[in-house]
Amino acid sequence: MSCTVKKTTGTDVAARSLKLMAALVWYVGSVVLFLKAVSLLMEASTMRPGSAWIWFSALGGVFFGVLKAELLFRHSCRLNLNRIDALHRPKFWQFFRPGFFLALACMIFVGTMLSKLAHNSFPLLISVATLDLSIAVALLLSSRVYWQKRAFTKK
Repeated sequence: MSCTVKKTTGTDVAARSLKLMAALVWYVGSVVLFLKAVSLLMEASTMRPGSAWIWFSALGGVFFGVLKAELLFRHSCRLNLNRIDALHRPKFWQFFRPGFFLALACMIFVGTMLSKLAHNSFPLLISVATLDLSIAVALLLSSRVYWQKRAFTKK
């Protein structure tokens, strides 16, 4: 009788854990961007109380977020979950590809700079709020993929 022992290192983790970390990034990003968009819209409303552009910005953010979720983000989630499933010996940092971490850092930096530039400019405030809200909605809606693919259940 032969017994095979799976050799692991201290950095090996279950694929389920990677999927959970990926989903957590998705949800945290959605909440942070939603709160940032609301803050920017509130600042814009102090500059021009009652402006219809604030409502157009919010509606536009939701509309474009739904489109992004359906056309881009859901596909990205599915690809990432499939990639995680294909990993031979998953490591805790592999919940996204290295390029995604670089892109995420760039997006955070650009988003921060855009928000700083937007202060005291009504058009920029509503533009950045629309962008942030659209990404927040896209992240939230596309996160359904994690549940549809039962990413958190043991297999």
